[in-house]
Amino acid sequence: MSYETKSAGALSGGTCCYAGSRLPVRGPQRDLDSPYIAFLGGTEVFGRFVKTPFSDVSESLLKTSCVNLAAVNAGLDTFACDKALLEVARGAELCVVQVLGAQNVSNRYYRVHPRRNDRFLQAQPALKTLFPEVDYTEFHFNKHLLTTLQALSEERFAELRRHLQDTWVERMAQVIATLEGRVVLLWVRYNLKGNAAFNHEPVLVENNMIQALQDRTMGVVQVDVAPAGLVDDFDGMTMGELDFPAAQHVLGPKEHARIGNALAEKLQGLL
Repeated sequence: MSYETKSAGALSGGTCCYAGSRLPVRGPQRDLDSPYIAFLGGTEVFGRFVKTPFSDVSESLLKTSCVNLAAVNAGLDTFACDKALLEVARGAELCVVQVLGAQNVSNRYYRVHPRRNDRFLQAQPALKTLFPEVDYTEFHFNKHLLTTLQALSEERFAELRRHLQDTWVERMAQVIATLEGRVVLLWVRYNLKGNAAFNHEPVLVENNMIQALQDRTMGVVQVDVAPAGLVDDFDGMTMGELDFPAAQHVLGPKEHARIGNALAEKLQGLL
């Protein structure tokens, strides 16, 4: 195992913002005057700790500019609510949109942070009615909230899960419509340790949800991957001294190369 030990912000290019958006996405900032493919997603698309994220791999194979509009810990709502960034994506020849977890969307039961969608902000009256015994001030992250609620009542949690999944499909359909269907969905799947309902990324996303959206898009690329810690995929990573525990849970350079190749093969036939 080898990796470069540098400061946490050492990745070349750092982050940048586009077109008035406040969301810090993968840098360096790219020229948008020439034709480009936009990549929207969270930590996996951003390529945390990775020098060459899969958008760069695809770019080198396609010989077409691939603009990485992903942000660490971003969720579906991050993009659905960012009109400026969606306009940048609308200007692309094609858009690769990552399939992100259904737990990180604002809904009739709870609100999430507008940019860091993994953070729980507020329980809505409907959730307080469904789970009146819960003190919601104890929660800061959606996964912690949902695992607690599931442990209290599988039956009541099933109602919440159905609503989250329905809301996710509606919100994804809105994003796809905004991007005029020039979308390839990227479904990067992997397992984590822990609660069975929440150990599969992306959380709470099932085949029927993807099938409900597929006809509105230009296709789906599904890649089953493993986090760096499970497959010792650290060569080529750049991280600070204290980043190694976090780096074990993200995708390493070999997996990024594999995803980049799979996407390039799909995108080549669409350009």
